[in-house]
Amino acid sequence: MNKIETREADKRFLRTRPENFKTRDDSGDPIIEGYFAVFNSDYELWEGATESIAPGAFDSSIAGDIRALINHDTTLVIGRTTNGTLELKVDARGLWGRVKINPKDQDAMNLHARVERGDVSQCSFGFFIRSEETDLLPNGDIHWTLTDVELFEVSCCTFPAYEETSISARKRDANDLISRKLDAWKAKALQRIKGGQDDGIKNDDPSQEDLGQTERD
Repeated sequence: MNKIETREADKRFLRTRPENFKTRDDSGDPIIEGYFAVFNSDYELWEGATESIAPGAFDSSIAGDIRALINHDTTLVIGRTTNGTLELKVDARGLWGRVKINPKDQDAMNLHARVERGDVSQCSFGFFIRSEETDLLPNGDIHWTLTDVELFEVSCCTFPAYEETSISARKRDANDLISRKLDAWKAKALQRIKGGQDDGIKNDDPSQEDLGQTERD
């Protein structure tokens, strides 16, 4: 395993998935609840590139000041952990949340009604990456496993989040990793030649050699 000492804390990421939220009334307060993220479930970023969340990835940030939003709109806050209107917890399945809807907030009540009817059924969360593991597979596919993230918001969404910026960042990560692997393979091949240990280097595909797993902190 090669350890890459890079950090993504300055890059904002959004991930969206379908979820059957539940609505109910709890002591007179309308409630929306469900899973905002599921562990060990592959999220396809583009063909040949996937991402998953490891159990424990939210442990370091779940107690922070996190907001619940509508469609990632920071002007439409419907819950917050610090005042108890957003409750988040982690179980074996993933990140579960409950939002206590303010009956005096018409936007929040409209969302509650839309979730109740099934008109809104996407959930999403926003985060920064603190650490992750990267697997570059022999067939050229790449997979990231998020091991520690800084969670800052969760959202109920009409459509999946528009993620061109974060996907582009991921593509740059993939290209950089492949480039470094190629450079390492070339250096290894040159060392063999200079050392008189060249056996013809039958494997001319650097993607098939020494592809191991890399880890990012």
